[in-house]
Amino acid sequence: MSRIAAIQMISGADVQANLDVAARLIGEAAEQGAQLILLPECFAAFGNRSLQAVAAAEYDGSGPIRPFLAEQARSHGVWLVAGSIPLPAAAGARPMACCLVIDNQGREVARYDKLHLFDVEVADNQRSYRESRDYGYGDRVVCIDTPVGRLGLSICYDVRFAELYQTLRNAGAELIVVPSAFTAVTGAAHWEVLLRARAIETQCYVLAANQGGTHANGRETFGHSCLIDPWGEITTCLPRGEGVICGEIDLQHLQSIRGRMPVAGHRRFAPPGPILPAREH
Repeated sequence: MSRIAAIQMISGADVQANLDVAARLIGEAAEQGAQLILLPECFAAFGNRSLQAVAAAEYDGSGPIRPFLAEQARSHGVWLVAGSIPLPAAAGARPMACCLVIDNQGREVARYDKLHLFDVEVADNQRSYRESRDYGYGDRVVCIDTPVGRLGLSICYDVRFAELYQTLRNAGAELIVVPSAFTAVTGAAHWEVLLRARAIETQCYVLAANQGGTHANGRETFGHSCLIDPWGEITTCLPRGEGVICGEIDLQHLQSIRGRMPVAGHRRFAPPGPILPAREH
């Protein structure tokens, strides 16, 4: 069995303040024995209206976020799945909502750019969300090998699109991560049921790290970061506030569930489209 963790934050616009909180919580997760640690969506820059500048600095190497991630992974000897940061695919391009995977040597070993952008109306104090104003659309599905199992990457709004998760399952995923900044309204209605459905459908572990409270800009996020097993059981959850959840994944348990209920072999419709190669990063 392997031990993994999700970090819940209430991030703001100040990048350095967010990194200071993330460092403390990463340290707590490492002390609890986590080998792989997931950060939430927008962990370093939540509500920051200078996303273009943040993204450009991270691309050219002058920004603080990517060196921070490398140092944290190296110093704690853990793999980090870095929620999302604004990062263009090329110099001068639009930022993408980008999830980087950093190994325990501090090397960036995978990049996933969010495929589905949150352009919706919500009955909360913000009312309208238009993520596509700030970010471009990703075009790659990413699944990689890690010391805790084969890892599929997704971000927040992606969880509403089951075909992505079936594609990750077809690519051999055993653990799927969902770093998020789910709103309080949509989270109360749909967070748990969507995450449990994705775990049950794919027979994968699902690790979800959410933002979890009232932010300085007035936005409210739902929290309830959790680990769900391949049978759809929530094994650990943090309802609100900053903190860490840790839990174990057992790939023998996963294989037992898949063996007793081999749904992948029973599918009568064609699987989703082909896996595209991971973008160079």
